[in-house]
Amino acid sequence: MAAIRTEASYQVFEPALGRKLADVPETGASGIDAAVAAATAAAPEWRALGPLARAERVRAFADAVRAHLDELALLDSRNGGFRLTSARNGVIKGSQALDFFAGLAPTIGGTTIPASTDHLHYTVREPFGVVGVITAFNHPTLFATARTAAALVAGNCVLLKPAEQTPLSAVRLGELAREHFPAGVFNVVPGRAETGSALVAHPLVRRIGFTGSVNTALRIQELAAQSGTVKRLSFQLGGKNPLIVLPDADLDRAVDGAVEGMNLGNVVGQSCGSTSRAFVHRSVHDEFVERVAARFGDLAFGWPQDEAAGLGPLISAAHRQRVERHVEVGHQEGARLVTGGHRGDPPFDSGYYYRPTLFDRVDGSMQLGRDEIFGPVLSVIEWDDEADMLRAVNDVRFGLTASIFTRDLVMAHRLAALVESGYVWINTVERRWIGVPFGGFKDSGTSTEYSADELQAYSLIKSINVSLR
Repeated sequence: MAAIRTEASYQVFEPALGRKLADVPETGASGIDAAVAAATAAAPEWRALGPLARAERVRAFADAVRAHLDELALLDSRNGGFRLTSARNGVIKGSQALDFFAGLAPTIGGTTIPASTDHLHYTVREPFGVVGVITAFNHPTLFATARTAAALVAGNCVLLKPAEQTPLSAVRLGELAREHFPAGVFNVVPGRAETGSALVAHPLVRRIGFTGSVNTALRIQELAAQSGTVKRLSFQLGGKNPLIVLPDADLDRAVDGAVEGMNLGNVVGQSCGSTSRAFVHRSVHDEFVERVAARFGDLAFGWPQDEAAGLGPLISAAHRQRVERHVEVGHQEGARLVTGGHRGDPPFDSGYYYRPTLFDRVDGSMQLGRDEIFGPVLSVIEWDDEADMLRAVNDVRFGLTASIFTRDLVMAHRLAALVESGYVWINTVERRWIGVPFGGFKDSGTSTEYSADELQAYSLIKSINVSLR
């Protein structure tokens, strides 16, 4: 990592305790200029190494990430409030993504095209040069590694702007990167919105990858247009994801799926993939609600660094207030609160804890049934007409994931084809596999990740035509 100029610092907090954890250097506009200059200077050498040599460096970086597993996981656990076990899993998965994209290095190539008999027509792939990667707070080390891996292997130099709430592990990764990449190849530029804006607007950064909210993505599009340069943008955004329970479903699996699909144990519902709308057939609705409510009620809070920890806190006081506003609106709109809907009791009242919350009698016209809450709130929507249910499933701005529970595989495949979601589970939830493209429709994003498609998306295609006469 190049030495990055900073103009100030800002505070980050420990969500479990509700207090300051550290001061973080803030990369201002001049710092972004310096980082882009360093990356631009490093780009020719990094590109000239070739795919296999770059892959070797990326694999060595993956080994370094694994060697610092406990350190990185502890940083994420304290900085984000995530359970230590979940934080470790994120570090491991991030290192696996680095290895995966390094393994794809030999596939960075073009094709020959039989367009004529008197010319040789072929294509090659070239890197953009300098790219920006802006990540979300809920998987700090995972995003800092997995979202930069394809860009690095493709031959780009990276400016990584971590989420303002959870930058600590990214800063440490930048230190580790110095041992494995030439100066200027892997640059960490922590900061708040102003830092991200300067990165997006910089004329020499032609490619931006962003994970986060729809509103921020719209702002990035606006800033990119105002920069005076045409940029390639890719977005991984939010979701209001359906979990569909048919009358023949294995109810044990469906109840398990409803709890696991909310990602309560990992990130307290703060996940774009959480299945936060449960569409439950009338014949099994009452039992489903009763059993899920009991499961939610049994979940206990815990300190994130406790190996046997229960639920952790939300990321910030401001985000907890946002969740509380959604819950209040749910009351006002006439939904029935079944369980939860309040903050943590002592000794967890000083942190940003919030109880897993279940609402019943929700319909698609309510905010609970339409808005992404990004917290531990599950809404149950009862149905008995399949066509009406599908209309409600698809009548939201998002289309990221969907989960379908049924013993009828014909029905499962038919519904999978009809839901407007980019990633569908049948009789399971939330698992994501490296190599399987993950991405959404509509306002859930513009690209896929964790697959070869992501590698190609960080390269430009050039066509070459050679006369054979």
